[in-house]
This record gives sequence, C-alpha cells and structure tokens, in this order.
Amino acid sequence: MFLFFIFGTSLIYGQNTVNDTIIVQDTLSNLKFNYKQLIIPGVLVSYGVIGLESDQLKGYNSDIKKEVNEDIDHKISIDDFSQWAPAVSVYSLNAFGVKGKHNLKDRSIILASSYLMMSATVFALKGITKVERPDGSSNNSFPSGHTATAFAGAEFMYQEYKDQSIWYGIAGYAVATGTGLFRMYNDRHWLTDVVAGAGIGILSTKAAYWMYPFLQHKVFKSSIENKTTSMIMPFYN
Repeated sequence: MFLFFIFGTSLIYGQNTVNDTIIVQDTLSNLKFNYKQLIIPGVLVSYGVIGLESDQLKGYNSDIKKEVNEDIDHKISIDDFSQWAPAVSVYSLNAFGVKGKHNLKDRSIILASSYLMMSATVFALKGITKVERPDGSSNNSFPSGHTATAFAGAEFMYQEYKDQSIWYGIAGYAVATGTGLFRMYNDRHWLTDVVAGAGIGILSTKAAYWMYPFLQHKVFKSSIENKTTSMIMPFYN
C-alpha cells in the first residue's frame, strides 16, 4: 500500500510537471512574433518620423493644411468621441451575444496593455519632438494621440473578430481613419502626426496580443481565474 501511494504520487507529480512544461512550450511558441505584422505599422511610423526633418513631407503637410483650411466652415469635435468607438464596439458586440476571441478579463488585459504602451510612446514622442500644432495652440502635435487611440482600438476589434468576419475589422479601421481625417480637418494635426499615430496604435495592440500569453502564464496565473478581479488603468489624452 505504501509503495502504491508513492508510485501514485510520483505519477501525479510527473503529470503536473509535464503539463507545466507543455504550457511553457505553448507560451514560448506563441511569443514568436511574425515580422510581417510589423511592415504596415513600421512604414506608417517611419513616414511620420522622416516627416519631422524632410522638407518635402513638410511641404505636403502645409499643402494639405491650406486645402483643408479653405473648406473649413466650423470645427467638428466628433473625433473626441470616435477615437474610442472601435474599442467600445468590441464590448458592445459581446454584450449583444457576438462573442470575440477572448473573454472579458483576457481582452480587458490586452486592451489595457495596448493603451499603456501606446500612451507611453505618444507622450514620450510629444515631449521629445515638440512639434507645433497647425493651429499654433501648443507644441505637442507629433504624434496624434487621438489617432493612435482609434487605431489601437481598430486593431483590437480586428483581432477579436477576424475569425467571425473581416468586416468588423474594416468597420473599425474606417472609423479610425475618419478620426485621423477629422484631426486634420479641425486643424489640430499635420498629416505626418496622423500617419505616425496610426502606426503606433496598430503596433501597440499587436504587441499586446503578442505579449499576452507570457503575461497570462507569468502574471495572471490560472489560480486566480475563479476570483473576482478588478483593474484600474489611469489614462490621459
């Protein structure tokens, strides 16, 4: 009986070890980031950064500003709200029974991680570059925080619903693009600000999905899954 107990305990311990090993291997395999995912956001961010010094791209900025200002009758503040629309839509769709890829806790952690990385990047670049806004109101134009927020949400919506229908992602990116256009229409940002903001937003959410398997295993362990958890994320735009 004693030998049987030891043998059974050894089997259980060995099984747990194997399971932990499998989890770690799966986590590491999920961390393999496909470099192709970096191409589009990389090009967008590069365009914005190059535009900080390129006379040609600065000329495009000025030409667009002149064209836009000729047609402006009054400003429209819809971009203050549309920046949040793609991310909020994910939760709304889930509330109406259209299930995304992740549950409430998982997708909230992913979105919070994305916003944290995006906000840190945007504020750091604003402080470093000190680009004057088109309306001359301040020197924190580059990159566009509204656009970054909108595109982070659009990529979030795409990732959650791409297996359901690609049209969810298209709708999210259409709203995000509109947000960027309204930032220029309202004379708050240059084209390079908006393009760079879009790239930062997309890249932040892609990185959040890439990192989440590691965070899930190392930080948000399964032992707390059955407990009620709350999360407060300070965010300023």
